[in-house]
Amino acid sequence: MSQQQAVSKRTTPPFRADQVGSFLRPQALKEAREQHQQGKITKEELRKIEDREIKLLVEKQKEIGLQAVTDGEFRRTWWHLDFIEVLEGIRVYEYEVKGLFNGAMKKAKGYTVASKLAFPKDHPFLEDFKYLKSIAGEHAAKLTIPGPNMIFHSGVIASQAYLDKPAYPTLTDVAQDIVQVYQDAIQAFYDAGCRYLQLDDTSWGALFSDDFRDKLRHNGFDPDEMTKTFADITVEALKHKPSDMVVTLHICRGNFKSSWLYQGGYEPIVEQLFSRVNVDGFFLEFDSDRAGDFKPLRHIKDQQVVLGLITTKTGVMEDKEAIKKRVQEAAEMVDIHQLCISPQCGFASTEEGNTIAEQEQWNKLGLVVELAQEIWTS
Repeated sequence: MSQQQAVSKRTTPPFRADQVGSFLRPQALKEAREQHQQGKITKEELRKIEDREIKLLVEKQKEIGLQAVTDGEFRRTWWHLDFIEVLEGIRVYEYEVKGLFNGAMKKAKGYTVASKLAFPKDHPFLEDFKYLKSIAGEHAAKLTIPGPNMIFHSGVIASQAYLDKPAYPTLTDVAQDIVQVYQDAIQAFYDAGCRYLQLDDTSWGALFSDDFRDKLRHNGFDPDEMTKTFADITVEALKHKPSDMVVTLHICRGNFKSSWLYQGGYEPIVEQLFSRVNVDGFFLEFDSDRAGDFKPLRHIKDQQVVLGLITTKTGVMEDKEAIKKRVQEAAEMVDIHQLCISPQCGFASTEEGNTIAEQEQWNKLGLVVELAQEIWTS
């Protein structure tokens, strides 16, 4: 292997060409899920169809040239809720929403911490991952789960239900149990064979969005203090991470039917996030002006940074030379050998998926692979 090839072909994640994880649901899976909801097929029959579609998806990911494969989140309704609602101590409820995702979302499921939190030893994601691992072959089997502050933010400090009736004496107490949930989860997934875990934590977006920082103040919280608490929780959650397990953190500005929730650059959170949070890499959205410039990357230490420069919100293909130029701009803040490239988010954070065609999805990922090959071998 030449020196150039060694630079471009990372053997540990995150990879030069990587992905966030979710994929558009195929029609066969949508029909099967509907049949299950109508009672026409059993849960076991649905799972067999999910297994088949996930296997086809994994083969396609390998074919396109990705080094890490996911199950596309094909067994989930939401990118986060399916994991969180199974945790002990979580209560889920439905509510009407107004204005979220620029009006694209009408109804949603919320959750709150209602009693003592714990990670169940039989969490269904463990079996889901084992199946992915069994078909990944020599490729890295990547698992995506919501990050710990998705509970601390949406289930505690931004939850009116929790604020009206706290389940813990103090915020410190609930934070400690969230940490324990994630320490236990990380170990359980490690024992199941997971060596590449991604924490999706859009709650950080509330800390660089002026509108949501105002909402936190309205609830009686200092956004800067909460930023430190978010970092503390994440650092402690990873305290006992096995050394041969890679954990990355994905932060975006929301993704629902190609719409978004937050806007603002990373600057308000960089000192806590990039300087303190001990993940192996960051997946960061940079596909639009809403994300700001690359200057916050100056705080990056030795972590890998996966630049989310390819949008999943539309099927329009990016200009390859323009993307290369942006990578070079980022390299002025971070050594280019610490940089990777990916789409800015998944293609289907919920089962509805973004307003993009399936072939466009694969075209985007193909572009990511091509760019990585050309940037890190030139």
